[in-house]
Amino acid sequence: MTTDHVEPAVPGGECEREPGPSDSLRTFGAVVQALREHAGLSRVEFGELVRFSKHTVESVELGRRMPDESFVERAEEALGNTGALRKSAQFLTRGEAGLAAWFRRWARLERVAVSLCTYECWLVPGLLQSEGYMRALCDNDIPPLSDEALEATVQARLERQRLLSERPNTAFDFIVEESLFMRRLGGASVTRGLIEHVIEAVAPRNVTLQIMPADAEHHACMAGPIQLLETPDGSWRGYSEGQENGRLIADPKQVSRLHMRYARLRSQALSPKDSVGLLERMRGAL
Repeated sequence: MTTDHVEPAVPGGECEREPGPSDSLRTFGAVVQALREHAGLSRVEFGELVRFSKHTVESVELGRRMPDESFVERAEEALGNTGALRKSAQFLTRGEAGLAAWFRRWARLERVAVSLCTYECWLVPGLLQSEGYMRALCDNDIPPLSDEALEATVQARLERQRLLSERPNTAFDFIVEESLFMRRLGGASVTRGLIEHVIEAVAPRNVTLQIMPADAEHHACMAGPIQLLETPDGSWRGYSEGQENGRLIADPKQVSRLHMRYARLRSQALSPKDSVGLLERMRGAL
């Protein structure tokens, strides 16, 4: 992934725990350790400079924790401001199975976001997918997934969906193309289950769904899907994904353009009430 995006700090002041180190985490940790030792600092002394515990420093150096923005910035300043840590931090990924490597940093941001906006025209957003729809997507993947990889993918997506129930103060906003529910991926029974799942998922006050009708004469997002989020410090980030790749977007001008398109699309899509009504009619027709 190529991006100049910098991750926001995880609340609590310490780096986020990671269940399984990735190669990038281990490599970044080794660089931190080498620079620290070259500076003649013990882990305790270095921890005092970056205002993290010795245990946290050790966990980062061994690749067991994902460093947040404050750790990277303070470590960079303490170790000579060479730019090596800032540059290498851009390529850090989590080590868990089931999520595409290029999506993992965005998934981290989702867990601390105060607002999430998603427009999808290719497939129903992951946060709204039913398990049957997830399995249908996996069954259609090329090359075919192994049974183990399929189960890991489904479980990772189900785990990610806990955001909707665990973050009631986060605003989740979705705009989804009507055609995605017309496609009947996996068959009529899977589509019926998907529609029922989506209607239930968007019932909470903090979750909003708008359907973009298939016969709309105006469309502000013909260039493809849009994902936007607001971090706890009030800044915004975007995410763009294609075949076998994805990238975080931090440039304010680019993010502003995505905001303009998303805002116009909201005015073109059906209202939340009419969107749920449309889904109910589609479910009844199956």
